[in-house]
Amino acid sequence: QVQLVESGGGLAQPGGSLRLSCAASGFTFSNYAMSWARQAPGKGLEWVSGIYSDGTDTYYADSVKGRFTISRDNAKNTVYLQMNSLKPEDTALYYCAKPKGVGVPSRTLYEYDYWGQGTQVTVSS
Repeated sequence: QVQLVESGGGLAQPGGSLRLSCAASGFTFSNYAMSWARQAPGKGLEWVSGIYSDGTDTYYADSVKGRFTISRDNAKNTVYLQMNSLKPEDTALYYCAKPKGVGVPSRTLYEYDYWGQGTQVTVSS
């Protein structure tokens, strides 16, 4: 069965960095784009970033563009999110997600059928 397991969250100071990882199993990882999404306290789920199946194209929400970098290692079935210049408003539970179909990673969250359990990122001084 499909499994997505996130790790790497924690506490960071404003301006600091964290690197999230998502280990995938149970499907042909290299066939699918992957995305990260987040849910801040009291807010809805927000798409953050996506990466095409072979890693050639990446996509970002305006709120993280220039600060976050998504990447993947298809040999390790893992997708990453490098987060730099963190802000308190980046505090959220971060999820990786597998889309229902192949193609460009969608910014529409109902296009995803599997989600990890999430990893908490807290940005505070």
